[in-house]
Amino acid sequence: MLVDFNELPDHSRIWVYQANRSFTEEEQKGLEESLTEFLKEWTAHGSDLNAGFEMKYKRFIVIGLDQTNVSASGCSIDASVHFVQSLEQKYNVELLDRMNVSFKQGEYIAYKPLKDFKKLAKAKSVSPNTIVFNNLVATKQEYLENWEVPASESWHSRFV
Repeated sequence: MLVDFNELPDHSRIWVYQANRSFTEEEQKGLEESLTEFLKEWTAHGSDLNAGFEMKYKRFIVIGLDQTNVSASGCSIDASVHFVQSLEQKYNVELLDRMNVSFKQGEYIAYKPLKDFKKLAKAKSVSPNTIVFNNLVATKQEYLENWEVPASESWHSRFV
């Protein structure tokens, strides 16, 4: 069942999918329609899942799931991954590759392979103060507090 992302409790489970490029306005509308339809129908063992989403910076899809009454099952998580894979194909974009890093360069969102991010850190092109996106956050509260942080405050700190 689709719920407003802002209404999800702070303990809700979160999945962050980063795109390797920005989405156009038209693509964002299509993504929002697809996400709405998927989440309306998303179930675990026949029970509706209370889930919502938001899109950030024209490149991040954030799905939240309130597991208070019904938790995601292996099958429902598989269904969500297949759904995201279908978005990758439809929009010719990478969403599931976790070996890439997104970070801010001014108002621009950079997207680099981890090995390139390490090189940038070594060359001091990124610093402990560089704002990075910690897509490993697991709950809505972590997402709100620790998703967009200086590199020194996330797992990226080992490189800067």
